[in-house]
Amino acid sequence: MGGIFGVVSQENCVQTLFYGTDYHSHLGTENGGMAVLGAKGFHNAIHSISQAQFKSRFIDDYRKMEGCFGIGAIDDESPQPLIIRSKFGAYAVVASGLISNKDKLISELLNEGVSFSEMAGGGINNVEIVARLINRGDNIVEGIASMRGAIEGSICALVLTRNGIYAARDKFGRFALAVGKKKDRNEKSYVVATEASSFENLGYELVQFLGPGEISFISPEGIRQMKPEGSEKKICSFLWIYTGYPSSTYDGIGVERTRERCGSYLAKRDNVAADFVSGIPDSGVGHAIGYAMESGIPFRRPLVKYTPGYGRSYTPPTQEIRDLVATMKLSAVHDVINGNRMIICDDSIVRGTQLKNYTIKKLWDNGAREIHIRPACPPLMFPCIYASSTRSSTELACRKAIRALEGKEPDNLEEYLDRSGAKHARMIEWIRCDLNVTSLKYLEIEDMIAAIGLPEDQLCLHCWQGK
Repeated sequence: MGGIFGVVSQENCVQTLFYGTDYHSHLGTENGGMAVLGAKGFHNAIHSISQAQFKSRFIDDYRKMEGCFGIGAIDDESPQPLIIRSKFGAYAVVASGLISNKDKLISELLNEGVSFSEMAGGGINNVEIVARLINRGDNIVEGIASMRGAIEGSICALVLTRNGIYAARDKFGRFALAVGKKKDRNEKSYVVATEASSFENLGYELVQFLGPGEISFISPEGIRQMKPEGSEKKICSFLWIYTGYPSSTYDGIGVERTRERCGSYLAKRDNVAADFVSGIPDSGVGHAIGYAMESGIPFRRPLVKYTPGYGRSYTPPTQEIRDLVATMKLSAVHDVINGNRMIICDDSIVRGTQLKNYTIKKLWDNGAREIHIRPACPPLMFPCIYASSTRSSTELACRKAIRALEGKEPDNLEEYLDRSGAKHARMIEWIRCDLNVTSLKYLEIEDMIAAIGLPEDQLCLHCWQGK
């Protein structure tokens, strides 16, 4: 996971860059960085944010930096931005996404005589691979297009030059890239970001989303399309279900309203009696509100998140840290829980370990009478191959259930994907028993698609269908 942000202005842009990058903190917990182009050239700063929030780590850099153009990133894998000196001149680059064929590309580039200098986590930095692939082109635009053609996976990138920012959305638009314009018409300034929710408080209005595969050049004078969008889009459905911030929008569809619609669809197919509905903070809350509105069952908060100190428990890179955050961040409200039957909405069940060992246990320990879990997406059957989230199928709750039922990893999962079949039902029942809950019912895939509101062929559904 990760997010990128860029700004071009006729005035000092550092404040906008600082806060705009920080507005992507929900997308990563490991690395942050900013680069600005000023009178003396490029100035960049990269810090670990694993033990401190972005703003506290970069406040000193913010005070020292000055320039009219800048880019920033928050990422779990690759420290960035990088400053590259190339045949095109110097530029800075940030990128988000996943390179599935990383080893093959490294081998190709080494055979071409390319040397690498940036290391990340014991391996070569993904952003340097992106830059070296861009440098193959005759110019930056052709280089970006060539880079995207070489990479298997999905990469969005911003390239900061002396004239402006080249913004490139990944080939199939799996992740969003939004452009905003300064509301003050007397100031010529534009921003580009993963999260459009970063614009409002910075004084910008959303102008457009780049199309899949589109490359645009952004300067204080405006936006110029350099490569048109492609004909095929496969945007990640999980952006609305979990990843995105509630106030954000992707390709014109709002996150919070989508989550409310997911909850509504869950309620329409449900008939369980309960005293209240709730959502696991934060991303489960919108789903629960939709369920409550549709069902007429009141919404209450049996679990509250200690927001000043803890971020998302899914994004840290190790299970040990994820478990620690999951333990510490949620506090149980005993007098809301005790003696009550509750419907608990969550965005999804990925591994299931945090839900089982920390959330559900707290509810039972505080006197819950019944716990009915309602994930707002179908069972996750396949790891993501387009972003650095769940990498291994062995981690997934569904695959653990299948191995337990079969005694091995089966060669064919079709019977478990068939929602009307006995094996699918046994898988869900195994997960329910493992979680130790009263009932478990997932959102149907057609309801999730309807809640998002895009045609099925424009959505990436790989995590559920494997294709």
